[in-house]
Amino acid sequence: MKPMLIAALACAAGALALALTTATETMAQGAASMSGFGKGNRRPGGEEKKEQYIPGAKQTEKVFPLDSTWTAVSINGKPFGGADRPSFIIDKQYRARGYGGCNTFAATAFPLKEQHLAVGPLALTKKSCDKSLQAAEQAYFVALRTTAQWDMVGSQLVLKSPNGELKFDRAL
Repeated sequence: MKPMLIAALACAAGALALALTTATETMAQGAASMSGFGKGNRRPGGEEKKEQYIPGAKQTEKVFPLDSTWTAVSINGKPFGGADRPSFIIDKQYRARGYGGCNTFAATAFPLKEQHLAVGPLALTKKSCDKSLQAAEQAYFVALRTTAQWDMVGSQLVLKSPNGELKFDRAL
């Protein structure tokens, strides 16, 4: 029984050695035929050929200046007068808040792709003002609320809407 066990073990060891040799040869042949990462981009001599990057024709997307306070300069080319000019800020949580010349306001405002701006409904205080100031403030709020697009022209922020164009200077 002992010689039979020894023969069986020898046979198993031989089969294992044969399997290992066959597997090693198969892996070596497969590695020779495999293409490694970037192998197709190599030139003879080991240099890699690099394709030239050509950017698309799309212009660079501007980033809306969050956390900056803006003071109104004009609406539809008509300058705002007096010391109490309208102003606003949009923070990093997309909360807009500001002053209309008499009342303060708050809203959500989202800068979107391609320099679009979405301003939500305005929450306003209800102070009473003289009629001319109230009319100017109302025009400012309507233009701000319906703003569709924004742009930076020099150092000025320009908000464009169907109801007017607002120009702002950065406040210090």
